[in-house]
Amino acid sequence: MTPTDGDIVITGCNVLVHDDQGRVGFREDAAIVVRDGAVEAVTDAAEVAERPAAERIDARGQVAMPGLVNCHTHAPMVALRGIAEDLPLEEWFNDYVWPVESNLTARDVELGARLACAEMIRAGVTCFADHYFAMDAVASVVAECGLRAHLGEAFFSSHGPEGRERSLEFALRYRGAADGRITTALAPHAPYTVTDADLAATADLAREHGLPVHLHAAENRDQTRASLDRHGVTPIGVLDRTGILATDVLVAHGTGITDDDLPLLRDAPGRVAVATAPRGYLKFAWPDTTPVRALREIGVPVGLATDGAASNNSLDVWESMALTALVQKSTTGDPTWLTSRQALHHATLQSAAAVGLGDRLGTLAPGRRADIVLVDLTGPHTQPVHDLAATLVHSARSFDVRTTMVDGRVLMRDRELLTLDVAPVLEELGGRLPGLVDRGHGRRIQEYDT
Repeated sequence: MTPTDGDIVITGCNVLVHDDQGRVGFREDAAIVVRDGAVEAVTDAAEVAERPAAERIDARGQVAMPGLVNCHTHAPMVALRGIAEDLPLEEWFNDYVWPVESNLTARDVELGARLACAEMIRAGVTCFADHYFAMDAVASVVAECGLRAHLGEAFFSSHGPEGRERSLEFALRYRGAADGRITTALAPHAPYTVTDADLAATADLAREHGLPVHLHAAENRDQTRASLDRHGVTPIGVLDRTGILATDVLVAHGTGITDDDLPLLRDAPGRVAVATAPRGYLKFAWPDTTPVRALREIGVPVGLATDGAASNNSLDVWESMALTALVQKSTTGDPTWLTSRQALHHATLQSAAAVGLGDRLGTLAPGRRADIVLVDLTGPHTQPVHDLAATLVHSARSFDVRTTMVDGRVLMRDRELLTLDVAPVLEELGGRLPGLVDRGHGRRIQEYDT
């Protein structure tokens, strides 16, 4: 190591690291040197004891780990948190969410995005994949608050060709924005709301412009049955025959993926990844969950997600990590799967790969972006520590995150948000809620009919 100053030195912590096979481990009493927004070195704390730095962070009693990635959400939907509870999916969509979303303005989206970004920063999320409307407003908030985001302007076929064109225009205009922290995707909603012709056109645009695709597919078993009845193939089969699987595609949920779908996903010409958000599946009483084990066996990355707060009620990826581990044990009937270290692997490297950033994020190693969270394990609910991985997954909570950093910029220090002011957001949003939640007009932005 050279004697020159580092931008930031984090010292005295345990660091979550990966070996050359991507397996999770921990380096004790370690230090991280951050320079120019990237990790310069992970070393012993003693090695940097006298090293000068622009800022030193004493992280004794804490674990430094890669920031969490929320691989599929609808961030502005925090404004609809709790609006429709204890309902089947069809009623939830048709009678509540889609009528209310017909009221949305760009200002509502911006306020929701501000609240969502504050929530995610406080929960140790440093990057999120968002699939929603009026995404210019979300991109503006991301640029301001310092988070990293993978953004797509959602569209239905009912929007006409203009919907797909808006999605493309947004993706091209914002690709690489916010000093490279924003990446973009084309965002058709789902095979049951977007026609085969529009999906095929989307696949052509993705290949022409080098863009990925982010969409919902095979969300649950009922959707898969309906697709077989109507189209003769599963939703994954629709993605295959329309060319979507020949692009780099992020599939949200996939609890309706069948055994017959697995060869299509394994042999897809493009890069396929799946995002799992188990809390919503439990809430809607779906009988299945994302087949993480089967997907992992065929080499398909599975990232962790929350979905929107209207269904999940939070944007807490920490909770998604714990639930994924527990639900996978329950559904497979195997207590040895998913282990805590495997869950951390999905929360770090696999989540980064799922949003197409596997070469930049997901591990604290030289050259990777300095998207880092510090987790305090000194609380009574995390002591004593017999197995550090198990403590992080099953004992720690999102409120144990003390510091959140993206590209070497500290967004939260000692639980204090530095880039967002929540109070005026809540005040303005509260004043707008009566108009936003009104359903008396009888409109819907779409019909849920798989």
